[in-house]
Order: sequence, then C-alpha cells, then structure tokens
Amino acid sequence: MERYRVKEDEKIRLKDVDPGDTGKFDGEKDEGLELLGELNQELEKLQELLYAEHKHRVLVVLQGLDTSGKDGVIRHVFEGVNPQGVRVASFKVPTPEELDHDYLWRIHKQTPAKGEIVIFNRSHYEDVLVVRVHELVPELVWKKRYDQIREFERHLVQEGTIILKFFLHIDLDEQKERLQARLDDPTKTWKFNPGDLKERTLWDKYTEAYEDAFNKTSTVEAPWYIVPANKKWYRNLVIASVLVDALKKLNMQYPQPAENLSGIVIQ
Repeated sequence: MERYRVKEDEKIRLKDVDPGDTGKFDGEKDEGLELLGELNQELEKLQELLYAEHKHRVLVVLQGLDTSGKDGVIRHVFEGVNPQGVRVASFKVPTPEELDHDYLWRIHKQTPAKGEIVIFNRSHYEDVLVVRVHELVPELVWKKRYDQIREFERHLVQEGTIILKFFLHIDLDEQKERLQARLDDPTKTWKFNPGDLKERTLWDKYTEAYEDAFNKTSTVEAPWYIVPANKKWYRNLVIASVLVDALKKLNMQYPQPAENLSGIVIQ
C-alpha cells in the first residue's frame, strides 16, 4: 500500500491516481473482502493491545469530497473494535465559540489520549480546503496555515501520536451515481443535501486545494495516503492494511502486573 502514500515534498496530481484502482486484486471483490475480514480481526486485537499498553496515541484523518465514503470507512474498517478505546470526532461548520478561538483550538481538544484511536471525520484541513475554495478568509491567511498545520502535527507526533491521513479519491461519475442513489433510495434520502450539488460545481477548485494540501503537508511523520475509493471494498481494504501495518510497527506489549500474582487462588 506504500504506492498510495504521498512522499514528503512530492508534487502529486490527482489526475495521475486512478480512483478505480483495485491493486493486485484486479477487481476480485471476494478475495478483497476475505482479506478485509482478516484485517478487521487483526485490528481488533491490536486496538485492545494499544488500549492495554496505554503508551501510544493514534489519529486517523479522513478527508474526501461529498459521497467519498468517510462514514462507510468508519463503519466497516473499525467494525468489531472496542468502542471504549475508539472515538470519532466530526468537524462541521464552526460554532460561534469555536470561531472566537484560533482554527486549531477545536481540533486540539479532540486529539487522542494514550491508548486511544481517534478518527477525524473531516479535520483541520477544512481550513485550507472549504475556507480556501469559498474564500472565507483572505489568501494571505490560509496560505500561512500549511506551515502551521505541519508544526501542529509535528508537535503531536513528538508527544507520541501516530498520524495517518487518508484522502478518499473518487471521480465525478462515481459521485454522480452515489448522489443519485441517495435520491432514489428512501432509506438514504435523509443524507441528500441540495448544497452538495453546488459543491460539485467546484470540483476543480477542490482538486487544486487538495493537491496543495498533499504537497505541502505530507511528511514522514504524518503522511497522506490517496486511497482509490470508487470501489468501496478496496477503499476499506487499503485503509485497514495501512492502519494494521502501522500498529504492528509499534511492537506493543501487554503491561506486566504490578505485583506477583502466582500465589493468588480464587475461591
């Protein structure tokens, strides 16, 4: 899965990444789902170990255009994990209180504690994406934020946080199908927002904004992964693979008991 990782200071173009890619599976969904099931079980064990060891923090950032599948990733990749050690933080339009502080204030409050996995459903990157595309602040303001975000993430990493950032990459045709599916399915119409159609007309501007974000904030410590997301099963497989691999590299161990328990007999 390393080929989906954006190398530090790499100049990436989204048009060069196939959103319909399924890697070595060549579209073999059944094989992919079988492996995803195995990864889910592995992730469940690793998350328990992370929680028990109480040493590392894990931050998963999910970004993507409308219908790219952020909610689906949360449901399917983290299926079966202990909710005691996993938390989702969603970032929508800032509240008046949040606007009274710097843009990272609401983000820092939601970062993971020791032993915890936190999933950001959207994130601090909205402040160089939506804010930029809709010209909510002057260009001089949002341009400074790339360096600020790099430093913020470097601080988190130095304090023991593992950061993995995923962009769910779909194309215009796939988004059209998914929006239409929301209109056609009575169980999904509640998800449809007419405002999504306006955002769709800004596709090229969002693409440019995302490319700048990748090129300026993907680092060795906090990498971006551009995940082909036209095929939902492969999207989930890529993210699960990267996450499991990152957790394995921590070489975690269950903590030893505070005292010798060998002589204890349960009556």
